[in-house]
Amino acid sequence: MSADRQVKRTPPEGVSASERSQLGQSFAGRGNPSIVSATVAITQRELSSLFFSPIAYVVGFIFLLLTGYFFVTETLVPGNEASIRPLLERMAAVLVFALPLLTMRSIAEEFAGGSIETLMTAPVSDLAVVLGKFLGSLLFYLVLLAATALHLVLMVSFSDPIGSVIFGGYLGMILLGALFVSIGIFASSCTRHQLLAALIAIAILAVLTFVVDYGAEYASEAWQRSFCAYLNILWNFSDFAKGILDSRSVVFFLSGTAFFLFLAVKVMESRRWR
Repeated sequence: MSADRQVKRTPPEGVSASERSQLGQSFAGRGNPSIVSATVAITQRELSSLFFSPIAYVVGFIFLLLTGYFFVTETLVPGNEASIRPLLERMAAVLVFALPLLTMRSIAEEFAGGSIETLMTAPVSDLAVVLGKFLGSLLFYLVLLAATALHLVLMVSFSDPIGSVIFGGYLGMILLGALFVSIGIFASSCTRHQLLAALIAIAILAVLTFVVDYGAEYASEAWQRSFCAYLNILWNFSDFAKGILDSRSVVFFLSGTAFFLFLAVKVMESRRWR
């Protein structure tokens, strides 16, 4: 086929090949860029691509629609206690399916779009790419979480909520979102197919939430129930929803986030040798 008849590939979203080339040019003459500067550059591009992504807006709309429905039907009910705890627990369950859809394109499209070849030669480390993708998705999630502050305004207007419960609950939502996003980034690094990346992330999250929750209640052995309870993300989150700041739960979320980001970096490094 002649060169003039070849179909041009549509540039992928996020950090495309041309953007990586621009990154390399911007760091030209300064040697290899630091991890911080490269991470900031990729974070800005990832966050910008999310704000222009239709999928991100669909996910955000469904998330806010469901949280609003749960707030009206379960929290802001005349005659019932106006507690934010049920709303936070519902939001955490919705994120099991929402955040994998938000992160599925982060790294998978790099492989599908062919820009991974540029990644191998650009002066940007795998760690900077993973951290940049992670922070960009996490910042977009924090914007969605901030939009739920309207529920707090309504609660303060009609009731007297406990400040420690609100602070602990939203701190838990941030840590929970960070762990979910890191799992989504890891799943996206494992395949070039975005839908498959979403399914992998949902499967991992379902095991660490719903499956282990069932095991913690119905396992035959005591050690099995204890093990499932420790791995249960929603169980660790429940303390935050109650306004309890347990250091074990904080360590659980932070170490889990670091673990899955570490796996994502190792997957990226392994692709260099394929």
